[in-house]
Amino acid sequence: MTTTVIKLGGELMDAAHQEELKAIAADIGALMQAGHTVVVVHGGGPQATALQKRLGMEPRMVGGRRITDEGTLEVMKMAVAGAVNVDLCARLTAAGARPVGLHGASSLAVRAKRRPPLVVSGGGPDPVDFGFVGDVQSVNTELLGLLGKNGYVPVMACLGADEQGNTFNINADTVANQVAVALKADALLLITGTPGVLKDVKDPGSRIPVLTRADGNAAIKDGTIGAGMIPKVEESFKALDEGVSQVIILGRLTVGQLKRAVLEPGSVGTVLKN
Repeated sequence: MTTTVIKLGGELMDAAHQEELKAIAADIGALMQAGHTVVVVHGGGPQATALQKRLGMEPRMVGGRRITDEGTLEVMKMAVAGAVNVDLCARLTAAGARPVGLHGASSLAVRAKRRPPLVVSGGGPDPVDFGFVGDVQSVNTELLGLLGKNGYVPVMACLGADEQGNTFNINADTVANQVAVALKADALLLITGTPGVLKDVKDPGSRIPVLTRADGNAAIKDGTIGAGMIPKVEESFKALDEGVSQVIILGRLTVGQLKRAVLEPGSVGTVLKN
């Protein structure tokens, strides 16, 4: 039995991506029916930003990262652990899967501690206090294993918690990486807005099927890999170092492609290997 962790961004829940989301849900259902263990981790940044604005709150970002004060944390709970998680579970149920919605406070599914102020790229020379943002300390593998062995799909919102009852906002890519590491996953799939790592960001046909660490570092250095793809690639290689068998970056999926990515690595998206 293989274990696959799939990270979905909140953008997949908007109206423009409904067909892609249906395709992903159908493939997750097919993988489960074939005996695979699947864990889904999701974000919800677009929904949180939209809700903040509806409530008259102005989102604050530093270096592309959200400042999470008390009000923003409440929004993250409502948007990410609430609406996005419920809607995603409903989609998976319709596709024949058996989803169970979770968040960090669900028996400490994601145990975290508050991140101390730190200097970040694009944030200036001084340390930035991001508020109620957390760093993952551990993952409740017993809970995830119990669900997986019984045919359920854990659907994890990107929130963490601690033993004192505090909750924290955490980047969904970070949560997915740590869950994959903790489960020693056979594959970590990062669903993005592009069909993989591209030689030319303007040409979807320039997909790189397999990317080694050496080639990845060279591509970052020469500018082939840039912008938001850089942290995804760097974090992916860290996950490989910590025991994940392979990381696959992919997106813009139709029915069958996610399943192919798992069963035929390199056929869809970009496979990252050491």
